[in-house]
Amino acid sequence: MKRFHVHLGVDDLQASIGFYSTLFAAPPTVQRPDYAKWMLDDPRVNFAISSGHASRGVEHLGIQVEDADELAEVAARLAAADAPVLDEGATTCCYAKSTKAWIADPQGVAWEAFLTTGEATVYGDDTTVAALGALSANAAPANCCAPALAPKAKSSCC
Repeated sequence: MKRFHVHLGVDDLQASIGFYSTLFAAPPTVQRPDYAKWMLDDPRVNFAISSGHASRGVEHLGIQVEDADELAEVAARLAAADAPVLDEGATTCCYAKSTKAWIADPQGVAWEAFLTTGEATVYGDDTTVAALGALSANAAPANCCAPALAPKAKSSCC
């Protein structure tokens, strides 16, 4: 079963942990000096926050899957979405080992499809992805998450 993923950049991690722990009526399932994550079942969401990045607010959204077949299904949807897809493959990000693919929606919001395969002791060690910069204006440029893709052509309308 798939799980919706939201990742926010925050200014004050401890204040944000307090706020979201109260909102979700649960402490984080993962907490590090620069990161916290709640794996909630109601609503079914992987909600993460991190500090120390250039931007605040939504960094990226995603769909977390439970097995390789679900990842292939979601990756096929990304490929059919008429936008460049970055198949990142195996990577370390957000204190987890994962296999990922990325796309940007028409507004430039970064979306990832990913399968988590294990835990990691570092936030992210994928220097190739970190060097790519940010996919969207809200994604942190030095963050392991949200790598750059070729931007979609912007309309001059409205």
